[in-house]
Amino acid sequence: MEAFEEKFRGAMKSSVPLLDKITNYIVKRKGKQIRPMFVFLSAKNAGEINESTYRAAALIELLHTATLVHDDVVDDSNERRGFFSVNALWKNKIAVLIGDFLLSKGLLLSIENDDFHLLKIMSVAVKEMSEGELLQIEKARRLDISEEIYFEIITKKTAALVAACCAAGVASVSKDEKMIALAREFGTLTGIAFQIKDDLFDFGSGEEIGKPTGIDIKEKKMTLPLIYALNKSTSSEKRKIINIIKNHNEESEKVQEVIKFVIEKGGIEYAVKVMHDYKERALSILKQLPSNESGKSLENLLTYAIERKK
Repeated sequence: MEAFEEKFRGAMKSSVPLLDKITNYIVKRKGKQIRPMFVFLSAKNAGEINESTYRAAALIELLHTATLVHDDVVDDSNERRGFFSVNALWKNKIAVLIGDFLLSKGLLLSIENDDFHLLKIMSVAVKEMSEGELLQIEKARRLDISEEIYFEIITKKTAALVAACCAAGVASVSKDEKMIALAREFGTLTGIAFQIKDDLFDFGSGEEIGKPTGIDIKEKKMTLPLIYALNKSTSSEKRKIINIIKNHNEESEKVQEVIKFVIEKGGIEYAVKVMHDYKERALSILKQLPSNESGKSLENLLTYAIERKK
């Protein structure tokens, strides 16, 4: 990861001073970097890490960072990981261009090194992430998401990138299509479990999280605990809750009412159970991949994904 850090900084370099200033700001405020870890561990599980692996990790991180910068513009968010977002400091126009710049840097990194197999994996992920976001926006208008649609959204929106990390990691060291497909499947199942964990944070699930945030409810996002609770309610209860989400989602007391409703209907327990089911499915895929230290680390990373405190 230390070696990657240096290579990633290099991949973001630009001759335009403003670009350099902003990308330097982004690098200094990076997140947990779980995605590059999935790339490296998947690669090491299948073979020996090489320069192509570092490029795969840089491509993923450039792509992921570009989507985050654009997301902050779309959501009109002034904060990212406790710091000012790019759009808060440099306004929307520059933030959109920065996202475009990062995406093009990733594309060029692949093309210049003939990593077309990695570029294909990433391009599929970008397409699916865009489809997932648009599907969520479309469904949020009507608040009629079924569990089936919910899983379609998160498989595309969140899991596609984790799947790409694992597939690209293996593809950087091996041409074994079966192993690449297994790694992709492991990443998909892990990504779904990861997203359900994020859903649970909204309801303050787990003593350590404190007061429920209700951010997803305020943004009219239909998450698994809420979908389950609505399916278990009477038509009058359902109408009342949907009315709150549609028309009173900015009122803290009303949001807490929705959270209480979800908890009482068993939405939290159900989502936790489903999350653990996905973890078990991911572990069964992992058992079909080589058994080594990196495989064990992938298992630990999966466990972290669903046991993390934030």
